Amino acid sequence: MLVSAIAIVIGIIIGLLMPYNLTPDMAPYVAIAIVAALDSVFGGITAHMQKRFNMTIFFTGFFSNALLAAALVYIGNMIGINLMLAAIVIFGTRMFNNFAVMRYAILEKYNKKNKPQDNAEE
Repeated sequence: MLVSAIAIVIGIIIGLLMPYNLTPDMAPYVAIAIVAALDSVFGGITAHMQKRFNMTIFFTGFFSNALLAAALVYIGNMIGINLMLAAIVIFGTRMFNNFAVMRYAILEKYNKKNKPQDNAEE
């Protein structure tokens, strides 16, 4: 968990220090890459909560999802089909599903912690 927190801080610092050279033509590709990366982050958090997290799977999924999503949007633009909307719907659905699993795991842990103990005397 500490590695994740450090990585987030480093990522924010790098993002703040990078020059802003994003053209309006590049914006859709960067946006969908960010959405795909966030989907991978939520998937990684969910996997960690379910005790099945694998760093190799996370890293490969993180970068390949972002690159594939941006490539699909590019190809869609080349052939005149708005695949960005489809990608956002799919990744958004996956993020909400992962968030639901995380919420359920947190509530389950909270309920176990606050469950009244059975009285053996009764």
